[in-house]
Amino acid sequence: MKLNFSLPNLGILTAFASSLCCIMPVLAIVAGTSGLASTFSWLEPARPFFIGATVLVLGFAWYQQLKPKPIDDCGCHIEQKTPFMQTKAFLSGITIVSALLLSFPSYAHVFFPKSESQTVVNTSAAVEKVEFKIDGMTCESCEHHVASEVTKLTGIFGATISYPNGNAVITYDKNQTNLDSITTAINSTGYTVTKTTIQ
Repeated sequence: MKLNFSLPNLGILTAFASSLCCIMPVLAIVAGTSGLASTFSWLEPARPFFIGATVLVLGFAWYQQLKPKPIDDCGCHIEQKTPFMQTKAFLSGITIVSALLLSFPSYAHVFFPKSESQTVVNTSAAVEKVEFKIDGMTCESCEHHVASEVTKLTGIFGATISYPNGNAVITYDKNQTNLDSITTAINSTGYTVTKTTIQ
C-alpha cells in the first residue's frame, strides 16, 4: 500500500524535473534574480526521459488504483478505510498538476512581461543591427527572458531571440546604448554571449 502513496509523489517530481529548465526563467523574473535562469538548463537533454518516467509512474499508479479490489470468501469486496493520499481524487489532482508541468514550455510565455521594443524609426547612421550568439538557451522561456532584459535598455528598436538558432538579432541606436550594455543585459540572464557579429 505504501507504493500507492509514493507513486503520485514520484510522478509529480519527474514532471517537475522535466520542465525545470523552463520554469526557472519564470521564477527568476518573479524573484528578480535573473542570473539563476540557466541553472537547470543541463536537464534539457533528459526531458524526454523525465516525461516517459512521469507517464510510466502515473500509469502504474492508476493501474494500482483501478485494479479490482480484494474479495472475501463470500465474494464481497473487502471495504477498507483509504487515506486521502491513496484515493482516486488525490491521484486525479496529481495527474492534472503533472500534465500542467509537462506542458509548461508551451504556455510559459504568458508569465513574462510583454517586451515592447521602441518603435521609433531612426534612419541615421547611429542605428546598428547586431547578432549575438548565445549559449545556454533551451526553450521559449529562455527567449522571453532574454527579450525582457534586453528591451529594458534605452535605444533598442527590435530584438528577435531564437533558442533553436542560439542567437539574438538586435537593432539599436548607438547614441543611446552600446554592445557592452546589451551583452551585459544578456549575460545577466544566466545565458552567455559567445560571439557578436555586426550585420
